[in-house]
Parts: sequence; C-alpha cells; structure tokens
Amino acid sequence: MEITEVADRLEITDVLSRYARAVDTGDWDLWRSLFTEDAEIDYSAVDGPVGRRGEVSQWLAESMALLPMKQHYITNIECDVDGDTAQALAMFYNPMMLPGQTELTICGGWYRHQLVRTPEGWRTRAFREENVWFGSPVGDRRPAGPAGAGSSTRHAD
Repeated sequence: MEITEVADRLEITDVLSRYARAVDTGDWDLWRSLFTEDAEIDYSAVDGPVGRRGEVSQWLAESMALLPMKQHYITNIECDVDGDTAQALAMFYNPMMLPGQTELTICGGWYRHQLVRTPEGWRTRAFREENVWFGSPVGDRRPAGPAGAGSSTRHAD
C-alpha cells in the first residue's frame, strides 16, 4: 500500500468520524460540509427521505432534535480508494433515548459512502444507511425490516 493511499484512508475515516459527531451534537454546518453539494443521501431505512444534501439536512436536524440522547459509534471501516473516488463501508452502533422513554434503545447497521476528492478534501457524494437490527440492550433485538435492510420502526439517524 502506497503512503498516499494510507493518507486517503485516514482522511476518509475522519470524514466518517466527523459525520457521527455532527449528528450527535447537532452541528449541521459540519454535517453539510462532509457532503458534496449535490450529494444523494438515503435515509429510507429509517423511514426518512432520499434526496440531495439540502433537502435531507432539515429532516435530519428535526429528527435528531427529538432524541434526548444519542451516540454513534463508527467501526470496522473498509475503504476502497481508486484515484479521486472511494467507497467506504462502515458498521454503526447507536445507543439512544427515544422521545418519552426512559429505557435505552440501540440499533446497528451499515453506512455506505461513495466519496470524491475535492479541493477541500474527501467528501461524500452518495450515502445510504442500512439498519440491520433495532432493540433494547438487554434483549428484544429484532431485524430492522426485510432481511435487515430497512426498518418499520421509526428511528431517526
């Protein structure tokens, strides 16, 4: 592996880490900065929209404001870099408190990023969340929709 590929992988990992921090802290300027202006973002797995960055960011901000506690963990990041484009697949684990509840809820799944190198660094130009399971930390975990690919339970992520 060339040193430039190592540097690219580290920068892409930083993009994914900043994504989690932006969502958890409600830093929507940071969140928008991680995507290209024309990025296609897909939150349909959590009954959310599929659309461009500007269309989706308002929904995400409103949805996340409903959760009194959330903390995303991004792990097992796989990157395939090809020049100025890259594919990243990462697992997520998300403990959260749902509105009106006192028990912790957790979910897990995959984030799929298609990234492009820009003058400002790596940015996501396509993103899809894939929920695999949803439930409580002491049991009651269930697949999130058909074959774990979606969710009939509303969860804003």
